[in-house]
Amino acid sequence: MSDNFFNTKDMEEKGKLLESLLEKASDYGKTSFELVKLKTIDKTADVVSSMIPHSVVFILITSSLLFLNLGLALWLGEILGKAFYGFFAVAAFYILISLFIHFFLHKRIKKLIGDYFIKQILK
Repeated sequence: MSDNFFNTKDMEEKGKLLESLLEKASDYGKTSFELVKLKTIDKTADVVSSMIPHSVVFILITSSLLFLNLGLALWLGEILGKAFYGFFAVAAFYILISLFIHFFLHKRIKKLIGDYFIKQILK
């Protein structure tokens, strides 16, 4: 009869030990998930925060180039005799540059941009 008592006690201890182990494993899983979530938020915030200054600079440069191109087109139009000739000349220039980039530099630019984003995410 005493053997039965000890076996029940051993089983209860093993049950408590198993329950404690499962609780700790559950806590570990929750903590690991929380850590991954926080790391993801940190990386996302880092990428977004580095993109905002770049976006502002890009908008300022784009605005400056727009006015520069308008001035250049008007100046060329004055030289060529009609204002719209200047706009055609500027447009033709950009078409040539676009074709050059598309056929000769497209892969290189794509790789540079991809590498930049990967570097920002893994930083």
